[in-house]
Amino acid sequence: MSHLADHARRWPRRGGPTVLALAAGVVVGALLASSTSTRAALADLRPDAEATAASSMAADDVEATTESIPAVTAPAEAVELDDADQVSDLEIVADGPSLTDEDLGDPTSYLVLVNKTRPLDPIDYAPEDLVHVDGVPGGSSERMRSEAAEALAAMRDGAVEAGLDFSITSGYRSYSEQVSLHATYSGRRGVTVAENFSARGGYSEHQTGWAADIYGSESCRVKRCFAQELVGAWVAENAWEYGWIVRYPEGEFETTGYWFEPWHVRYVGVELSTWMHEQGIATFEEAAGLPAAPDYVD
Repeated sequence: MSHLADHARRWPRRGGPTVLALAAGVVVGALLASSTSTRAALADLRPDAEATAASSMAADDVEATTESIPAVTAPAEAVELDDADQVSDLEIVADGPSLTDEDLGDPTSYLVLVNKTRPLDPIDYAPEDLVHVDGVPGGSSERMRSEAAEALAAMRDGAVEAGLDFSITSGYRSYSEQVSLHATYSGRRGVTVAENFSARGGYSEHQTGWAADIYGSESCRVKRCFAQELVGAWVAENAWEYGWIVRYPEGEFETTGYWFEPWHVRYVGVELSTWMHEQGIATFEEAAGLPAAPDYVD
C-alpha cells in the first residue's frame, strides 16, 4: 500500500507537520484571501479580447518544439492533426490524504496514476461515463468523465468571475486514437523527440478521461505562452481549488517525462489537489510517493 502520509518523513525540508498543524488556519485564510485578490487584479488587467470557443484548429504544418506542440481533435475513426463545484471550506489533513495501490492502479478511479512506467490496465481501457463538457467553450465536441466535466465547468465559471475565460481543445482520447497520434508525431519528429510530448497508446492521461487540454487565445493554443496569458496564470494559481493540477509542470521533466505543458490539466479531486498545493508538491508522482518516470521501461 502506498500512502501520502509517507511524505511526513520528508517534510523537514518543507517546514514539517508540526508547522503545518500550527499554521493551517492562517494558511487557509491567506490562500483564500490571495485567491480573491488575485481574481480582482486579473480582472483589472483583462485583455481587450479573448479567444472564442473552438473545437479544432486549421491544418497547418506543426513544428513540434518545446515552444509549440500541435493541438489535436481526434474523431473516433481517425486522428486529425493540427492539431466538482468549488469548495468553500478546505480541510487541511496534516498527514495528507491516503492513497492506496488500488487507487493508483484502478483505471476507473480519478486517482489512477498513468505515466511512462505505469500503463493503464487493461491497456485499451475506455471509460463508461463519458459526457460532453457542457459549460466550457469547445466542450460540445469533447468528452470527459462526468465528474471531471463538471469540475472543469466549475473552474471555468471561476475564471469567468475573475474576468477571464478558457476553452477546451482536447479531452478524452481512445487507445486507438492515441496510438495513431503517437505514430504520426513519431513519423514527423522521430520517436525520441515525439515521446517528450506525446504518450504511447495505453500510457496517456487523456485515455483515462480525467485530463484536458485548455487554452485562452488561438495564438497560445497548446503552446507554452499559455502560461504567460492572464487566464493561464489564473489556472496555475487557482486550479487546485477545483480539484485540478497542472500535470506536467515546468522544470519537472526528469520526474514526469514530458516537457512543460501549462495547458494540460488533470483532475485529482479537491482533497489531493489542496494537499499538494499546501505542501508545495508539484507532481502527481511525488504526491503518491512513486519514483520518477522520465522514460519507458522498454
